[in-house]
Amino acid sequence: MWPGGETPCHSDVFHIQHQFEGVANTLARVAQGSTTRCQKLQVRLDKGATPDSVRREELEVALRADARMQALARDVRTLCNWLGRDVLALAGPALATRQELFDFVVAEMRRRESEDAPWIRPMRVALENQRDALLAFARVLDDKLSAIAQTQDVDEGLVRQVCLLERKPRTSAAYWQGWNRVRSLLTDKFHLVFDGVTRAMASTPRCSSLVENFNSRLRTYFTLRRHLGDSYLSLLQFFLNHRRFMRSRVGRQDHSPRELMTGQAHPHWFTLLGLGEPAPLRG
Repeated sequence: MWPGGETPCHSDVFHIQHQFEGVANTLARVAQGSTTRCQKLQVRLDKGATPDSVRREELEVALRADARMQALARDVRTLCNWLGRDVLALAGPALATRQELFDFVVAEMRRRESEDAPWIRPMRVALENQRDALLAFARVLDDKLSAIAQTQDVDEGLVRQVCLLERKPRTSAAYWQGWNRVRSLLTDKFHLVFDGVTRAMASTPRCSSLVENFNSRLRTYFTLRRHLGDSYLSLLQFFLNHRRFMRSRVGRQDHSPRELMTGQAHPHWFTLLGLGEPAPLRG
């Protein structure tokens, strides 16, 4: 009866992408600070506050450091974007290709580890340790696309092209150009393949916003507790399953999850807690 239903989620891509974007944003801020320092040194040089040789040497060192930091920030941002768009996106290449791209991102992050950027190594280690778990959804999707190709007796590469259409906005000319191209190749089977791919992608959820939504609902119950044992989690599960919704857009108001799942009103709280039937009120 916990939120989320019976649909399995195959990967949690939200948190790793959020972590990677945090590293990229941090490096961007550091790079901006480095540029600002160079600008201030240049102002001091123009004003002639210290001997020329000292000022120029300090400025040259700062400019070299700034160039390195700017390049590092750009590279990490590019790697972050590649990971999100080409590796972890639902509409993407086959698992083997994703694995190669993932390993490339990890290798490039390892090359950029340094004392000046201590945030990179933890990010690289997190990626390296979670590769198979993060890409679990791709294997599931590959199997579904392969099944569609066999059922409709079409080339699996064309089925993958239908899947890749979802990488483009449906309002863009590129989307409809690709749509027309694949349609001309699949002819009368296009709509069957298109519908099958749409259903396959919809039934291959990744724990992204779904996980964050679930966590946000539970976080308030965990904030003030140092230890989460089985007894507390069982009590919390009991409370959430029997607590009636105060408001709802889909007609669940004044019903608990247990009542909605079973179709029956649950007994009084005393009975639910094993305390027997409540005594009748005396007049």
